[in-house]
Amino acid sequence: MTAYLTGAAGILGLLFVVLFGLLMVVLRVVKQPQPGRDLRPLRAFSRLRRAVNLTVESGQRLHISLGRGEITHPKAAVAFVGLSTLERFVEITAVSDRPAVASAGTGPLGILARSTLHAAYKAADQERRYRATNARVTGLTPFAYAVGTMFITEDDAVAANFLVGSFGPEVALIADGSSGHDALTVAGTDNIAAQAVLYASADEPLIGEEVYAAGAYVGSGGLHGTSVVVQDIFRWFLIAAMVGGALFKLLGGAL
Repeated sequence: MTAYLTGAAGILGLLFVVLFGLLMVVLRVVKQPQPGRDLRPLRAFSRLRRAVNLTVESGQRLHISLGRGEITHPKAAVAFVGLSTLERFVEITAVSDRPAVASAGTGPLGILARSTLHAAYKAADQERRYRATNARVTGLTPFAYAVGTMFITEDDAVAANFLVGSFGPEVALIADGSSGHDALTVAGTDNIAAQAVLYASADEPLIGEEVYAAGAYVGSGGLHGTSVVVQDIFRWFLIAAMVGGALFKLLGGAL
């Protein structure tokens, strides 16, 4: 019986993934989601986009911190969100006198950040401005990473910090580092304890799924916006299924 249930769950999971993928393909072809129309407004991303645009004009820089997620672990998902936004923001600020800086807490993430920076500068036709040192591994343990990243956030030239990755409570040190010179800090994570800390210390904390929608809000690519729309479709489908199941059980019991 247990094996049967396990097999059924696996089949349902596979069908879910296939249907999700098909909907993404169909919606990507039929409709192009636009942040102003298809996504609810989020002040955090509005402020972040404004700050990113101002960095070029004011001669300041943007800092994106990717956390300490292992790329072979599910916790890496939120770091890949950070990489997609990093690429988008670097393309926007490629002509700035002070280039964007990325920090990471693991070697593989540092390598991916460096590769993302290079790809972004190449896409913006500013490859000569690329510097490998702008993607930094600031520490390999939680507090070493936090303290190393503080040296970046405390820099007066940093106008905005986007913290998006797998953090622990030590992220409070990173968020606090930017408070001394009024730099904007937008932060989101998949860790509940760190999320509680960021809710109190970040200027604009991202809660729950807002983190994973970052790519859609900053315009990282059409598929990011499409995925958010498909999530909403599945959410309404599940709500309808639960309500329908409850009504069926209620009416069945009454009969």
